[in-house]
Amino acid sequence: MSYKVAIIGSGIAGIASAIRLARRGHQVEVFEAASQPGGKLNEITLGKYRFDAGPSLFTLPQLVDELFSLCGENPREHFHYSKLPINCQYFFSDGTELTAFADHKQLKQEIHQKTGESPEAVDQAIENSRQLYDTLSELFMFSSLQDIRTFFNKTAFKAYLRIPRLGFFQTMDGANKALFRDPRMVQLFNRYATYNGSSPYKTPATMNIIPHLEMSIGAYFPQGGMYAITKALVALAERQGVVFHYNTRVDKILIERKRIVGIRVGDNRLPYDRVVSNMDIVNSYKKLMPQIKAPSFLLKQPKSSSALIFYWGIKKQFKQLDVHNIFFSGDYKDEFEHLFEKGTISDDPTVYIHISSKCEASDAPTYGENWFTMINVPNNQGQNWDQLITEARVKILKKLSSQLGTPIEDFIECEDYLDPRLIESKTSSAQGALYGNSSNNLFAAFLRHANKSRRIKGLYFCGGSVHPGGGIPMSLSSAKIMADSFS
Repeated sequence: MSYKVAIIGSGIAGIASAIRLARRGHQVEVFEAASQPGGKLNEITLGKYRFDAGPSLFTLPQLVDELFSLCGENPREHFHYSKLPINCQYFFSDGTELTAFADHKQLKQEIHQKTGESPEAVDQAIENSRQLYDTLSELFMFSSLQDIRTFFNKTAFKAYLRIPRLGFFQTMDGANKALFRDPRMVQLFNRYATYNGSSPYKTPATMNIIPHLEMSIGAYFPQGGMYAITKALVALAERQGVVFHYNTRVDKILIERKRIVGIRVGDNRLPYDRVVSNMDIVNSYKKLMPQIKAPSFLLKQPKSSSALIFYWGIKKQFKQLDVHNIFFSGDYKDEFEHLFEKGTISDDPTVYIHISSKCEASDAPTYGENWFTMINVPNNQGQNWDQLITEARVKILKKLSSQLGTPIEDFIECEDYLDPRLIESKTSSAQGALYGNSSNNLFAAFLRHANKSRRIKGLYFCGGSVHPGGGIPMSLSSAKIMADSFS
């Protein structure tokens, strides 16, 4: 049966949902409050510099390719990417500089040379991550936890047999300390907790599944930058007949007798058979369905961290930097205590710099580089953000200037920023949290909202705030899980 479907929000999950549902023969329209698609996966331009505004790491590219193949198209005719030879350039507080090569042999040699850590320990960490992925990804990343069949198949029983070795009862930091002798390597592998906005000192060691995506499957760069993903998928959706409405805010989801009947845009009631919300789950209930009793236990779970991003057009080139760069703090535990316990920013935050112009020369003038400069910050709890941003900017510039041996502020040609308040207002993300709920407890995977409503017929959810979680791969997976449950 063909349904008339409204999708609220054109984040990556909303776009992917539109493609999947249109391919199944449904009439799909996407409503986006902003003037262009993408949600967090967006772009900005400042003078001669173009910046990817949000996510900057591209992993599991096959999930994007799959959407083209699903529609009978060759992905390479519409979307191009290449595997990065260097995953990240690391700068430690003691002056150590380490290149994380994609090639494992080079990586082990580099780590042993720079830190003295044994190649065997690195091999074991990579192998542990692979085993976690092979055991748990199908169960927790690509299946619905709402479907009882997920827990009664060969994949599930294989996982049950390995439970003692899956790290459920140990923290990520604890597992990494048990494996590595060098604290710099513990810090390097602990940083993967930030990929879902959590703390390595709280999140279970099962989150050591994350390095496999980058270290073994690979980090990729899309031709045209990260926003090329959004543009390519919107074009694909339009070829499938999907209609996008921009500058069109949905004010309410219309429900009668526990069944979807449409949406309200301004004073207009628009009839639809099915509605998919790509809006943050908290605001989906709070703003779009205030008449429905929300699942408060799920929605009140602690939220992930947020980000403070400075977009800097730098009128200088730095040969020691790569596409992805990390400048670590000297006291990682203190940094996360500030994030999740004190709700503020430490005096020595870890700084991440993404420079797309290293691969996409047109993103910056020939003499410069486009620096997407980010630190992890707490979600918005009413802090004095104006003061925190001013102080953080000084700390970041001091740190980078010291480690790069250059007065960075002297080379800033243009500037803009994004903070938790703006993330919240621009993307309707509750408290400006980047990944919805945090994963700082053992049961976090089971405490995300499902992709299909059990109470309201015809109501569905996708995106980083629902199952299976935040980030591009998880959001794309949420669209597939949602579409597979569509009825």
